[in-house]
Amino acid sequence: MAKQRNLILLGPPGAGKGTQAQRLAARWGIPQISTGDMLREARRAGTELGKQVAAVMDSGGLVSDDLVIALVEERLQRTDAREGAILDGFPRTIPQAEALDALLAKMGRDPVRAVAIEVPRDDLLERLGGRRSCPKDGASYHIQFNPPRSEDVCDVCGTALVTRPDDRMEAIAKRQDTYERDTAPLLGYYEKKGAVRKVDGVGELESVLDRITRTLEA
Repeated sequence: MAKQRNLILLGPPGAGKGTQAQRLAARWGIPQISTGDMLREARRAGTELGKQVAAVMDSGGLVSDDLVIALVEERLQRTDAREGAILDGFPRTIPQAEALDALLAKMGRDPVRAVAIEVPRDDLLERLGGRRSCPKDGASYHIQFNPPRSEDVCDVCGTALVTRPDDRMEAIAKRQDTYERDTAPLLGYYEKKGAVRKVDGVGELESVLDRITRTLEA
């Protein structure tokens, strides 16, 4: 089997991970695998895993790492992920990263490579304050950096865009604190493995994408 691109993007909220994951997926012809999308899809499909997801979500609980890993394994077995995938929203903690490493080894897949997108805090606050999301398909936009073709309307489905509760300024500080506590340590985890590259995330979207691509292909 040819070398796979199994990739995660690291960075604080507002660094552009989701947007760059979409663009990388299109450039390389591999899927962007979003944890949220997998959970919603499994629930709609009504599979055995989907029923477990629905039961947890309906009770107001958090979906366990074991259940998410099972969904990731199921998703990676599809044909479109044969040459790799970009994981979006997972892993978020070191135990999740360890579980993902074990899963990829079990499946005989290449290990994860990580890209850390670095953006100063002031820029992050500006980005988060202008972000808009589609409540139907999850597409993300920004009123300044990545506006929709029609104001406040999703390009994909035409649904009116919204400001997510966690994109309001009063919630941003809490999200940053959560990231620093739970997710930032992933950088050290992948650095120890020699599996992370750092990229400047400031600038035009296409310029940042080019930096990521050059870094990974170097």
